Amino acid sequence: MRSGLIDEVTAIMRQAAADVMLPRFRRLVDGQIEEKTPGEVVTIADREAEQIISPQLATLLPSSRVVGEEAVAMNPKLIDGLDEGTVWLVDPLDGTANFVAGSPAFSVMVALLQEGQTIVSWLLDPASGQLSVAARGSGAFIDGVRVRTPTVPLPPQECRGSVLTRFQPEELKEQVTVRSAELAAILPGAKCAGIDYPAVITGAQNFLMFWRLLPWDHAPGAFLVEEAGGYVARLDGSEYRPSDQRPGLLVAQNRDVWHTVRNALLQAA
Repeated sequence: MRSGLIDEVTAIMRQAAADVMLPRFRRLVDGQIEEKTPGEVVTIADREAEQIISPQLATLLPSSRVVGEEAVAMNPKLIDGLDEGTVWLVDPLDGTANFVAGSPAFSVMVALLQEGQTIVSWLLDPASGQLSVAARGSGAFIDGVRVRTPTVPLPPQECRGSVLTRFQPEELKEQVTVRSAELAAILPGAKCAGIDYPAVITGAQNFLMFWRLLPWDHAPGAFLVEEAGGYVARLDGSEYRPSDQRPGLLVAQNRDVWHTVRNALLQAA
């Protein structure tokens, strides 16, 4: 990894937050919010942030290409070939619904992939300024301090975490609802991956379960948790790769908690 890259990307993300997100937070007006797909909104801040971030990332590594959420919305073929070469994944404003509602639970996320494998990730919380960064083999850091996930096993009755059921098939949703009584609590989550993933590291949540796996939503946070010592795998136990959008992901503070939660929620009754 090129020297200084982490700081350069951080500066770009902070610029986008300062220039187009925070000035519009709780100040959006008519015409600045649109429905992108049924039930999902996009704002002028999403689009302008990506327009700031993507061109600058491309210049940092001339052999790279940028795959941004809003660019893919316009041209879905851009998401092809994530396993090839050097790719930047950009989520310019994660938690757009929260942003529109005036909740500070939104973030900016970037992941750098090399031949399909995440090698660096950044998660910025613009409202608080908190920055989470991970680099392969070097660990995970929150505001410059190296962080590690809790290593102790937990019984089911002490496991607390979020299950994002919105996109789950009804049969799975019903099963998870019934079996969640075995756990301490199913939390609502922040509805923002850039906030929820760091929460697994800090211990605010012991686990997360997702269904829809858009790469810009999960590559940054999954890698952050792994570099902090947590465990991330698909619901069948197989490896997570950003290029593979098959649904279902379970994230936990350690391998033991991962298996405990999976067995509690998904083991055949």
